[in-house]
Amino acid sequence: MDGWYVDDRCINCDAARQLAPDLIGEAGGRSKFLRPPNSEAETRRLQAAAFACPTRSIRPAAGRPDQALDPFPMALDAGVLMCGHNSRHTAGANSYLLLRPSGTVMMIDTPRWSPELAERYAASGLVTDVLLTHRDHAAHGRRYANHFGAQLWIHEGDLDAAPDADQVIRGLEPVEISEGVTAHPLPGHTRGSMLYLADDRYCFSGDSFYWSRATGDLKVTESVTWYSIEELAASLARTAGRLRFEWILPGHGDRHRLTADEMSRRLRTLAERTRLLEPRPIDFTAVRW
Repeated sequence: MDGWYVDDRCINCDAARQLAPDLIGEAGGRSKFLRPPNSEAETRRLQAAAFACPTRSIRPAAGRPDQALDPFPMALDAGVLMCGHNSRHTAGANSYLLLRPSGTVMMIDTPRWSPELAERYAASGLVTDVLLTHRDHAAHGRRYANHFGAQLWIHEGDLDAAPDADQVIRGLEPVEISEGVTAHPLPGHTRGSMLYLADDRYCFSGDSFYWSRATGDLKVTESVTWYSIEELAASLARTAGRLRFEWILPGHGDRHRLTADEMSRRLRTLAERTRLLEPRPIDFTAVRW
């Protein structure tokens, strides 16, 4: 495909496909190239996909992506940047920078760790908080928090994954952690899963739910629910009416923007669908992004 290829380390995390869905597809449980890029813009999207890939499996003919074309952190909206450089230690999850009106920044989940990347993210503003959505994404939380001098947050249900967290959310009620930013406990994917809601605009949902390109709708990863699908259904039923946002920004799965009214309608419908799901064995191959 014009020299681009996917090497055999691909873990099928979907990170690269989110950035170039018309160029990279899936076959046999891994990414594959659908066609070569036809423009400079498409080549740049492939370069972004290469820098996001946690295993560096998306490769140009030269073998390594062009460092000058690394777009991360990459703006998704006026208040949110995507970190890129996804980490294999978080199963390739996406992470984000939330820009606050004060000029400070919150990091939601973490990219792979390196001092050079940390300095790049710090250029966006003073990082005051590292917000972990759940245990699966805790791998680099302490290192980033220490580097920034930031507070590390997690829910008590997943505290063993970050026992040195500075701030621990307890119970099931939402907690305002900063002006305009609220943590909503959402047990289900893990016991301590949370989502973070910012400014009635951004919903950082971790692995609780995501936008599915396959269905064109909000979806839960019922085949990769470690704790309890019944608890996830109860969490969604409890919180769906409280949440108002335009952007769904998950750890795994795609991002999407709709009107707040439409997102609210789809979230309520998702809660109803999830209530009908039954427990099933963990099966990564059953996820349809």
